[in-house]
Amino acid sequence: MIRDPYGRPVNNLRISVTQKCNLNCFYCHREGETEAPSTEMSPDEIATIVEVASRLGVRKVKLTGGEPLLRKDILEIVRRIKDVPGIVEVSLTTNGTLLQNLAHELAESGLDRVNVSLDSLNPSRYMAITGRNCLSSVLSGIMEAKNAGLNPVKVNMVLLRGVNEDEVWDMVEFSSKAGVILQLIELVSAPSTENGVFRRYHVDPAPIEEELRGMASRVLVRRMHHRRKYLLPGGAEVEVVRPMHNTEFCAYCTRMRVTSDGKLKPCLLRDDNLVDILMPIRRGASMRELEAVFKRAVMLRRPYFTG
Repeated sequence: MIRDPYGRPVNNLRISVTQKCNLNCFYCHREGETEAPSTEMSPDEIATIVEVASRLGVRKVKLTGGEPLLRKDILEIVRRIKDVPGIVEVSLTTNGTLLQNLAHELAESGLDRVNVSLDSLNPSRYMAITGRNCLSSVLSGIMEAKNAGLNPVKVNMVLLRGVNEDEVWDMVEFSSKAGVILQLIELVSAPSTENGVFRRYHVDPAPIEEELRGMASRVLVRRMHHRRKYLLPGGAEVEVVRPMHNTEFCAYCTRMRVTSDGKLKPCLLRDDNLVDILMPIRRGASMRELEAVFKRAVMLRRPYFTG
């Protein structure tokens, strides 16, 4: 398994397959992509990148966007990745608006699980955050994903000051009844996010996490980022994702990102150290040459928050 200069293994790949989205969330950081891409990767190119990563020890792949389900070839992409030797899990993060009609086909294509963005259970608030009146479609998509066996289904709630922070406990209750895992996610100030949005809407998750700790019947520490999962009486499972100014989050990061136009991105919070792997693929580079490109990106990894 390949390790970066700080000893962190890289065994997780997060691939943005498109920047297109059918929602317009006001806080979206576009996975750290600062410019509209001029090209998108084909299923074959995506599979080649995954094969390179797998040969170097990557075992899990997550597809994201934009909204990945807008890709008409998303089922082929999933199948191609699932067929790569060494890959043990393929997951996908989605806004859920198209999930109801695709959940079973995704499962049949080899998808293992999904994360669904859901920042509010209130229709008017959901509309204010996303620009679309489609909360019912998202809720139906979550239940259809469970029925299709895409478990564990995780619901991602980005905490937004003055917008939805008063819904945390309603969301905890919803997740318990629905049988899904709730992830409370700190708003990120990524390179493509206006600082004004971060300053206005950022919520420090620490007080919420402290309250969860006091309620929990059991606390688990995940290997990825060392974030905590709180098992609450009544069956709710809640994870808190705190990337900002969190040295532990960085110290245990095992993820390499791929932008929608085929650049390796060593860190979400930086856009000055991207390594193009798509152009070498299109020029016919050998597998050994592509491995060298991937290794070069791994050697550029640095913990963003170092304490």
